[in-house]
Amino acid sequence: MTAPSGYASDISTKILKDHPKNVPVPPTFSDALEHRAFLKFRLAQAYRIFAKYGYDEGVAGHITVRDPIRPDCYWVNPWGVHFKLIQPELLLLVDHEGKIQDKESGPFRFLNRSAYMIHSAIHEARPDVICAAHSHTTYAKAFGSLGKLLDPITQDSCAFYEDHTLYSEFRGIVEDREEGLAIAAALGSKKAAILQNHGGLVATKSIESTIFFFISLEKCCKVQMIADQAAAALGQRPRLIDHASAVKTRQLLGSELGGWFSGVPEFQLLEHEEGKKFEYTPAHESNL
Repeated sequence: MTAPSGYASDISTKILKDHPKNVPVPPTFSDALEHRAFLKFRLAQAYRIFAKYGYDEGVAGHITVRDPIRPDCYWVNPWGVHFKLIQPELLLLVDHEGKIQDKESGPFRFLNRSAYMIHSAIHEARPDVICAAHSHTTYAKAFGSLGKLLDPITQDSCAFYEDHTLYSEFRGIVEDREEGLAIAAALGSKKAAILQNHGGLVATKSIESTIFFFISLEKCCKVQMIADQAAAALGQRPRLIDHASAVKTRQLLGSELGGWFSGVPEFQLLEHEEGKKFEYTPAHESNL
């Protein structure tokens, strides 16, 4: 896990110029199978982190990661298995046409159609996106019903300043390709979206940054509703951070590497709680 690879090269290192040289950076891989195994391990962890935070809603919600060996495919959870139970060997490898890849996929071959419609559109439209997450979380749903974007009212919300969008159309459960394409188009080049009457969506260049920004987005939705309510009781509006300061803050906290670095502790804590870290046994290259 030492030689340079796409996992790290996809992530901007601009933030390092203003920080000590010993700031951690994402791991790199010389073995494509090890890279795949690590991403599957990390993705399964991401689902269990979502479970810990209560980001499950029945069988709704999904996180995907682009496969490093077959970039036209992505890994996703089997539909109907609780997030807390997701392990690497259960994950499904799916192509952009929604076909489950038999050789690589886990035993439960049940694909969430909405996951396919949304995530395939995002992964196709955004080659830079490695990981995308969507779920019906409490505060993203509540804030999303207001049909507005987050305001730059806190340091944390500045991470999304001019880097998130609102998808204002809700036509029921996402069951057709056009709806997925519309969501991907609304997301554009940004890292997050508020899906009106639906939930939150984050898409970035690493699993860690996607998970961090998703958690942060949920918290920012909660904080804005609290602030709006408190201000309204006083006949006021929350005070906004000025444009220049909001942009400067976003460039630091909202950067890809900033998101990765902020997300790593979530995985460290999970590993501490579960007593389980990534281990890799090299496989024969014929598995490629």
